Amino acid sequence: MAVDVLLGLQWGDEGKGKIVDYLADQYQLVCRFQGGPNAGHTLWIDGKKTVLHTIPSGIFHNHMINVIGNGVVIDPVTLIREIDALVAQGCDVLNRLYIAKKAHLILPTHRLLDMASEASKGADKIGSTLRGIGPCYMDKTGRNGLRVGDALSNTFYQKYISLRDKHLRLLKQYPEIDHDLNADEEKWFEAIERMRTLDLIDAEYFLYEHLQKGHNMLAEGAQGVMLDIDFGTYPFVTSSNTISSGVSSGLGIPPTAIRKVIGVSKAYCTRVGSGPFPSELTGEEGERLRQAGNEFGSTTGRPRRCGWIDLPQLRYAAMITGTTDIALTKLDVMNAFESISVANEYETEFGLKTKKLPFDMLEGIKDVVLNQHPGWMKDIVADTYDDLPEEVKTYISYLEKELSLPITYISTGPGREELIVR
Repeated sequence: MAVDVLLGLQWGDEGKGKIVDYLADQYQLVCRFQGGPNAGHTLWIDGKKTVLHTIPSGIFHNHMINVIGNGVVIDPVTLIREIDALVAQGCDVLNRLYIAKKAHLILPTHRLLDMASEASKGADKIGSTLRGIGPCYMDKTGRNGLRVGDALSNTFYQKYISLRDKHLRLLKQYPEIDHDLNADEEKWFEAIERMRTLDLIDAEYFLYEHLQKGHNMLAEGAQGVMLDIDFGTYPFVTSSNTISSGVSSGLGIPPTAIRKVIGVSKAYCTRVGSGPFPSELTGEEGERLRQAGNEFGSTTGRPRRCGWIDLPQLRYAAMITGTTDIALTKLDVMNAFESISVANEYETEFGLKTKKLPFDMLEGIKDVVLNQHPGWMKDIVADTYDDLPEEVKTYISYLEKELSLPITYISTGPGREELIVR
């Protein structure tokens, strides 16, 4: 019996889906434990791109049970659309997908509240994906939310109307936005009818029974550590706990069941939306990174902000998550760079050097101190670590030494097969 955790060590978009897909053969279950359809896990299988928003990334493996845990917030319309797309590809979703009854539902009015709230902030926008995630989590913590299990109740419609009307009262404080609530509700209730036919489970008992049988489980995180509601770059964060502690609350399993934590990091750094980003490149070099890495959001299509890999940030992320192994992704994006920089430490507003994250990263960091490394200026064609160019191995060894963690997985391209395991 073992639970391993896989999560992003940066601001999301690190390539977690590919690593989950590779690791899947080692587990009987893969479980999403937080987040919602603002996540976008991209898989490349036989040259075909698939983006998963709510369904766990083990869905293409016929032996795997896929569980959407109670810590996830679910938009029924998005979920059903995703299921239909996978079925059209020949994927056997319906027999291998299980949904926690205690997961909360995103209502059409949650999305309206998200859009209205973000629009009202003007230049102070936090960069919401406008999927209704934040308002849904607010209802959850405010003890007003609707859960998946409520859809099985005879009083579900009355509960829905009560929450919807509360949202409509709240919307009156914002400038009016264009929307067709009746059309949205019609699609939503159609999706609810379909969702009722799926395997809705008491996930905490379901997972406990599998662990008692000795089955291995992979807990799949969404977003990244720096978007954690408590430990991220607040207030420019998501609404859930993206760190390893979120596994216990998001699935109902004890922390003592966790064996290892695999942290995923790009060979550089990106973030979407507003907020601090110490190693960001805003000029021509940043655009070069964006184009080389095709850094546009898989969920929103927004161009991602790009910069060099940030070691103080990665040390912090590894520290608070208990990371045991690192998966380094998108190394191939650096193939054409003559020189590669690494953010080694920060310079504070008082001119001091530090390797720690300040309380306020916007005000507390004046500049970053960069360490230069020679590029390799060639495509990486390697089946083993020893086959890698010497400059690549030097770069990886440097990162391992600075982070005091092994880089166990090295992704050299988007495909399933383009992964070196040490």
